[in-house]
This record gives sequence, structure tokens and C-alpha cells, in this order.
Amino acid sequence: MQAPVVYMNASSERQTGRQAQISNITAAKAVADIIRTCLGPKAMLKMLLDPMGGIVLTNDGHAILREIDVSHPAAKSMIELSRTQDEEVGDGTTTVIILAGEILAQTFPYIEKNIHPVVIIQALKQALSDALEIIHEVSLPVDTNNDAAMIKLIKASIGTKYVNKWATMMCELALKSVKTIALDFGDTKEIDTKRYIRIEKIPGGEIEDSNVLDGIVLNKDVTHPKMKRRIENPRIILLDCPLEYKKGESQTNIEITKEDEWNRILQIEEEQVKLLCDQLLEFKPDLVITEKGVSDLAQHYLLKGGVTALRRVKKSDNNRIARACGATIVNRIEDLKDSDVGTKCGLFHVDLIGDEYFSFIDQCKEPRACTVVLRGPSKDILNEIERNLHDALAVTRNVMLEPSLSPGGGATEMAVSVRLSEKAKTIEGIGQWPYQAVADSFEIIPRTLIQNCGGNPIRVLAQLRAKHAEGKHTFGVDGDQGKIVDMNEYGIWEPEVIKQQSIKTGIESACLLLRVDDIVSAVRQQ
Repeated sequence: MQAPVVYMNASSERQTGRQAQISNITAAKAVADIIRTCLGPKAMLKMLLDPMGGIVLTNDGHAILREIDVSHPAAKSMIELSRTQDEEVGDGTTTVIILAGEILAQTFPYIEKNIHPVVIIQALKQALSDALEIIHEVSLPVDTNNDAAMIKLIKASIGTKYVNKWATMMCELALKSVKTIALDFGDTKEIDTKRYIRIEKIPGGEIEDSNVLDGIVLNKDVTHPKMKRRIENPRIILLDCPLEYKKGESQTNIEITKEDEWNRILQIEEEQVKLLCDQLLEFKPDLVITEKGVSDLAQHYLLKGGVTALRRVKKSDNNRIARACGATIVNRIEDLKDSDVGTKCGLFHVDLIGDEYFSFIDQCKEPRACTVVLRGPSKDILNEIERNLHDALAVTRNVMLEPSLSPGGGATEMAVSVRLSEKAKTIEGIGQWPYQAVADSFEIIPRTLIQNCGGNPIRVLAQLRAKHAEGKHTFGVDGDQGKIVDMNEYGIWEPEVIKQQSIKTGIESACLLLRVDDIVSAVRQQ
């Protein structure tokens, strides 16, 4: 992808000591600068071109970094950070990178002054543990059953994204789908958004038409044109085996001498397929879904028995259907039991949307899996909405698992910065300066928020610092106006997990890069 290429000369000469550290810090800063404008509600979009000539339009830090082509090892490790953040908590990918880049930039002068990196790293580790405590202090618990409060919270994660216009609707989609798949085991909860929430993007229609189904959508049509396309309260059987003639396991060639033997072989095939279908039809299913193929003959027998069949369904979709309609996936038809048949589905229907057929397994009672159907004008817009919805789902899941919130809008970071600055004065020895540097680098988040909406960073930061010095730690930046506001009134809160994870990842990676004192490349010079 021809995006900004951060390139340092690590061809075949080695860079040692100071030189290596300087080159690492420069590369990390370069990566942070690329996505610095992507923070906050007034974030700019990046247009990325891929080698095939396609475009990606997004302001999601992780999506941008995933596409950028970098050759410097330190820059690569920075990009890994956003991936970690995205997989762990789903939001705050831009924050991590900006924070790590700024911490490295702030500790750079001390490297120049010949302070040993290990001393700097000790101070950073100390600052990290203090910062986590401070975040915990400024956080508040939240009631996950209060839908209005939850929607307000999810809005904070979406507010900086493209789907901001339809924020309330997207939040409701995220909340409903996560509540659908949440399993409560008393002391533990299982919320597996990756596996049990499917996002189906169907171009066409209005964005307002998007909804959460109590069931599953498949991009499939029935195998035989005469099969029923609408069944109420169907009995569903899920298979992981083909409904085709099973050839001999070992012998592959048969010699035939007489003509009627050939007919006998075909007859055996027919008998075997008929036997398979008869065993299936004993359970009176209305719908048979298999991950493998269904032969023409099997379709004929199933059609005679009044059964609708879908074939070549993905494994992951089959698992979702099993959760939604209460069926069990069976590997051999001989092992079918009555308890394996799914009966929780209210309606099966095949509809034509746009120019494709979609099968709906809908109106399930207590579905443990669901599909979010996204509609919208074009593929690019749908892809961006899907990325944003992924963040919203992750935020919802985190709050359900750990119901604790930190003030958003740079308020948490500012609180950490002010508290660490006070604490730095009590530290003896050289460690005081790098510790203070961490305190200063936390200001980068509110500062970037102010810069991105065209405010005056020096004046606003001074006001914000004054408020926090008085102990009002809920004051942050209004990312639209560039003024300071109280988050209690402005209502931007983020899950504490996200804040903690971004600080941990940011500081840890800064320590890692400071610890490098040698870059040796194994590339031969041509």
C-alpha cells in the first residue's frame, strides 16, 4: 500500500547505542504523527490506496496502520501496538500510538544527556503503576441494566467516528446484539462477540434500515427451485457431512465386464442416497443445513419429503445457527437423535435483497447468537460502518464484563498528568526527570483534541490544568468546540479497561524501544 513509508537506513551497516535509540525514537514519532489527526470527534479521514487500486476511507487508527507499509523495525513494533489494543479492547487504537510516540519523544532529551536507559525505564515503570492507580480513583461504577446510560457510553466511542450521524441507532444495535449473546454463569460472564455476532453488509437501502435479527442471515438460496421458501416454526437439522453417494474408502477402481453390472452400480448409489435421506426424514425436519454438498438425487428425495435444504454453509455460520435455534451439529446421519433437532426458530424465509438471495432464520426464542444487518449506499461506507460497529461492540462487551467508567475527552489523561507531576517532586535522584516526562506526555491527548478542532492549545490546556489542580478531575476537552467542559454534564465516559490497556501498552512499548541499543540488519548490500 503506497501510504507514507517511514524508512531508515538499516540496510547492512549496524546502528549502535545512541544512534539506534535516536533512529527508533524518530521512527516511532513518525508513525504517531501520521495518525495524530485521527483523534477526537473532529478527526480527519485518511484515504489509503492499495496496490490493487482499491481505496479505504477511514479515521480508525488501527485500520490505517494496518494498511501502511513501513520498513523500520521500531515503526513496525508501534503498529503492532494498535493491533494489540484492537484485539484486547477494541477501542483507543489511536490513543495508544500517540501516547507511546509522545513518551519516547519526551524521554529523548535524557538519552542525549547520557542518562542510562535502564534508569529511565525504572522511572517509566514506576509512573505506569502510579498512573493505573490514579485511573482507578477517577473511575466510577456503572449500572449495566440502565439502557440509557449504556447508550450514552457507547456513543462516546462512536462519537469520533464516521457513523456519528446515526450514533443512537448504532448504539442500540450494539447494545441489543451484545445483550442477545451474553451468557451469565453467575460468577463469570461469557460474551464472545467475534464468534456469535455476525455482521452482514448488504449494499442498498438506507442506513436507518439496519437492524439486529433474532437469528441468522445467510447469503444462500435453497438448493432446488421447488423447495419451500417460507416455513413457520421449522424443525432444523444441522449436518457436517455430505448428502452424496459415499465412495469406497480404499478401493477406487472397479472392473466391469457385463453391461448390467454398470446399472447395478448406479442402483447401489441410488439406494445409498435414498437410505441417507430416509434416515433424515424419520425426524420430520423442515429444513436441513449442511456444511458440505447435497447431490441432485438427495435433493429429489428431500423435495419429495417436503424438506428444504441449504448446502455449503460456512462452519462459523453453522455454529451460530446451532446457538440460535437450539440444534446440535451432527457429523454422521446415523448418530442423529431427536434432541439434535432445533425447534426454537420462529420463521425461515428466503428473500431477494438487491440482486442476491438471502436466507433468514428468524424470530428465534432466546437466541444465543445474532446477525446485525447493515444497509447503506455503498460498499466503502458499509466497510467503515462495520469497523465502527466493531468498536461499539467491543466497548459494550468491556462494560458488561467490567462495569467501571473513566471520564473521556482527555480528562483521565489530564488527571494522570497533574497527579504524576505532583508526585514527581517527591522522587529523589535522576529518576525524577523521566518520571516528570511521563507526566508531561499524558497532556498530548487533550492537546491533540484541542488542535484537531482548531482550538488554542496553550490557553485551553492552561485552563484545564488549573481545574485539575483544584481537584476537579472530571473536566476535559469538548472535542467539537475546543473548550473545557465538565464530563458529568457533557456526558463522555469510556470504559476503564480501555484507558488502562492503552496506558499499559503505550508505556510498556516505550520501555521496550528504549531498551534497544543495537540494530543489526541481515540484508546484504547489492
